[in-house]
Amino acid sequence: MITPPSHLAHFLGPNSENEAWLRQQLDAVLEDWFQWRRERFPGDPPAVSAEELAAAPLAAQRARVIEGLNQLTAAWRDEIPTYTPRYIGHMVSDFALPALVGHLAALVHNPNICSKEAGRVGTVIETEAIAALAKMVGYDPQVARGHFTSGGTVANLEAVWRARYQLDHRLALALTLAEQHDQPLDLFAAAHRTPATARALVERFGVSDSAMRARSGVLNNPIDIAARLSHLAGRPYRGPVMLVPGHRHYSWLKAANLFGLGEEALWSIPLDNEGRLSVQGLSALIDKAREEARPVLLTVCVAGTTELGLIDPVDQVFDHLDRRQALEGVQIWRHVDGAYGGYLCALDSDEPRLAPARRAALAAVRRADTVTIDPHKLGYTPYACGALIARDAEADRISSFAAPYVERSDLGVAMWNSTLEGSRGATGAAAVWLMDRTLGFGPEGLGALLASTLEACQSVREAICAASPLVRPLDPTDSNIFCFSVAREGEILSEANRRTAAVHAAFARSPSFSLSRTVLSADSASALIDAHVQSYGGVRDADTLALVRCVTMNPFWAAEPVRARLLPELTAVVREAVTEALAPAA
Repeated sequence: MITPPSHLAHFLGPNSENEAWLRQQLDAVLEDWFQWRRERFPGDPPAVSAEELAAAPLAAQRARVIEGLNQLTAAWRDEIPTYTPRYIGHMVSDFALPALVGHLAALVHNPNICSKEAGRVGTVIETEAIAALAKMVGYDPQVARGHFTSGGTVANLEAVWRARYQLDHRLALALTLAEQHDQPLDLFAAAHRTPATARALVERFGVSDSAMRARSGVLNNPIDIAARLSHLAGRPYRGPVMLVPGHRHYSWLKAANLFGLGEEALWSIPLDNEGRLSVQGLSALIDKAREEARPVLLTVCVAGTTELGLIDPVDQVFDHLDRRQALEGVQIWRHVDGAYGGYLCALDSDEPRLAPARRAALAAVRRADTVTIDPHKLGYTPYACGALIARDAEADRISSFAAPYVERSDLGVAMWNSTLEGSRGATGAAAVWLMDRTLGFGPEGLGALLASTLEACQSVREAICAASPLVRPLDPTDSNIFCFSVAREGEILSEANRRTAAVHAAFARSPSFSLSRTVLSADSASALIDAHVQSYGGVRDADTLALVRCVTMNPFWAAEPVRARLLPELTAVVREAVTEALAPAA
């Protein structure tokens, strides 16, 4: 198998096979914590006396705690068993033991890594863990910056915050030059000046920082600043736009809302015939933005879409932006939403289960200004753990704030200053840190594990397709997510959607396997819907395509006994579900 037993041994196992080892490590974490407290200030008197510990009221209180804990643990037995390879529904799986132990080691110490004043060790662990992720995606770990978040949504918001700082900085310079030095104002060109051009203008005209701060739309009244920009540009300034693919995550709509851009500012980049970002469509939107004097706040490529796991042509997008910058002097912020697929950068550069075009796309992630990563997905880290990684300190800049109670000049810049979240725990950072130092984020470590999930996806696909000729696989499959519909040859789409929904409903009732369901809409994936319907000679009479969705990220599919047992069983369940779905609608 691709994944050696030593890699699977980093997990507890579907039957708690690693229980003895994990108990030892948990005991070691607790023992070290207890000993640390005993030894830190050994001369201090005890706060809880032996008499209090032996008192009857305490015993009664603890009995209530035990009773409540028993109720709580009993309740958890009804939770969805996402640890098992039988669960192939959503982007969640068993977590790795190094991540769990690292998480707990940080949890008991409970540092607040908003600053070194509140988390002396935790802040260092975060810096080192971010460097490991930065190296994995191809950044220089010595100059890259970033921090952990509660998940990909917040990390994407952080990217918008950084892109907005750069845009605001450029427009503040343009307004200063127009008002103080009678320079012409082209809203689009000014918003996309390169850093070198901006620095040259600052030096040439002697522009002061205070003059630019007085014209910042972030630091001052944005409506007033917009009016002044409109007046000097000779046309209304309607604000920036975000260019995000049609298969975007819902966090981008949240970003447009939270940053006051308006949903209208979220421009959908068309998708190509295979459901990935269209570079031609992106180019047309940039031209449209220029014509309407709408600065582009950022462009987004997705590495591992939420619905289908597709990888956008990141390299082609960045090549196009490079050409624009060289020919037009236009620099546009580049973000890669790799919340799911960012960890695929750990794969071998010659990984045969990835198409060459997808390997080229992942290799280009290093050319982004910012990248979102979710360790609680393909990083096999406990919830909640996301990360925002910036190429360098310049890409990580945001507006500055002040909070003297968590700042000390001798400790350096406090992290809270550059994070949307104030207080943050170190559990995610510690989990990633220990994963890097055990399994590792290279092709021989996590990369080999992820390669096995790509192989598992192919095996699951073959098993499901073998169950019935009515199973219609959706192509392409870029990563470890496989989708299919259920349709007769030449069938109308609405009837196929009904049957596909019935198959998913059968799985929802099944005690054996968990699959998920998604629906593609004509708004974002019309060409992909057409291609899929044409693959079985169908007739499109609906604007949506219903799909059953399988996410094969569970590491235990790499074990041959697991496949030998589960694949035939999965085939049988699919066959039965399809047979039931063939019954006419009531």
